[in-house]
Amino acid sequence: MNIYPNFRFEITTRDTNSSARCGLYHTPHGTIETPNFIFCGTKAAIKGATPEDMRRENTQIILANTYHLMLQPGSKIVKQLGGLHKMMGWSGPMFTDSGGFQIFSLGHGSISNEIKGKTLTPRNKTLLKITEEGAKFRSYIDGSYHLLTPEKSIEIQRDLGADLIVVLDECTPYNVDKNYTKESMRMSHRWALRSLEEFKKGNDYSQALYGIVQGGVYPDLRKESADFINDQNFFAHAIGGCLGAIKDEMYDIVAMVMSSLSKDRPVHLLGIGGIEDILNGVACGIDTFDCVHPTRLARHGGALVKRSLKRAEGDNTTTDHFNLANSRFRTDDTPIDPECECNTCKNFSRGYLHHLLKAKEMLGLQALTVHNVHFMNKFMKSIRDSIENNSFQQERSHWT
Repeated sequence: MNIYPNFRFEITTRDTNSSARCGLYHTPHGTIETPNFIFCGTKAAIKGATPEDMRRENTQIILANTYHLMLQPGSKIVKQLGGLHKMMGWSGPMFTDSGGFQIFSLGHGSISNEIKGKTLTPRNKTLLKITEEGAKFRSYIDGSYHLLTPEKSIEIQRDLGADLIVVLDECTPYNVDKNYTKESMRMSHRWALRSLEEFKKGNDYSQALYGIVQGGVYPDLRKESADFINDQNFFAHAIGGCLGAIKDEMYDIVAMVMSSLSKDRPVHLLGIGGIEDILNGVACGIDTFDCVHPTRLARHGGALVKRSLKRAEGDNTTTDHFNLANSRFRTDDTPIDPECECNTCKNFSRGYLHHLLKAKEMLGLQALTVHNVHFMNKFMKSIRDSIENNSFQQERSHWT
């Protein structure tokens, strides 16, 4: 029985020199061209941009966060206000995560980078206990106690009303051993089955459910998890959990998982948004990505640009952006990128943006957000065009 009659994923083009592919992802709120990037509107808002800004810069899909919205304003309030689409004024497709990533990354007392094996930053621990039933944690807002179960996560996401929703899983950090990772993965599998059963009970055909591949850095566990997810009635797959301590390890894990996953379902890579990381993921067959990087970077004065533009200006650093708070931009009367057609580059100079940042004017952060959104959408379109033209490898070299 097809439990997703209002969703369809069709692969339109395959690259002949890699596993990259183009597709059309049909949802009740519109069609997403893949590969694509999902911008994070964590608390039901894109920080620094309005829905109209996002539409003007050709955004096709955005994400909201279950963990934050269950705490403020509460999923029942969102439902009462018409669901995320109506409440936010966004008519396109939407994606919500399960809430697990935030619970477990905060719960281990670190920022989310710990999940990815990177540098730790101490934070107050909010996770109290993980059991077969679910995860008990304290609200970071008021200290109140909550229990998030697989069933509760699905119920909350149903209230929020996004098109694409995700099963609850435990996100293991980098510093746990293989035995813990294995037991956690198998519990996540049991949670996935409970999530699927709860989804079926209230299914009104307006949402599609993702299963998540776990298994940490261990190839045999990743293979076991991929096989399990393939065998369940999920519409799509997501790759989650710890992806290693260095990029090469992450790339190996993603490639291995992709070789094991069913080729007819869309695949999302959770929490990854670097330029090189996206290019590598696309080459492995990943269809969608999400990350706070473009909008968070803007709030810190960063403007995304091609490495070639940086090199042309004598900047040989390996980052993917200009830091416009740097004094070298103080009297620069050129746009961020002379070839960029975003609203910011059409109207503002680097020098003016530098002034806005130094003066702590909100306009500076908003303008950089618009530029970074435009950059990411143009980047993803260039990838799609190159796959369709069978020139993905050549296009890949232009961005690194």
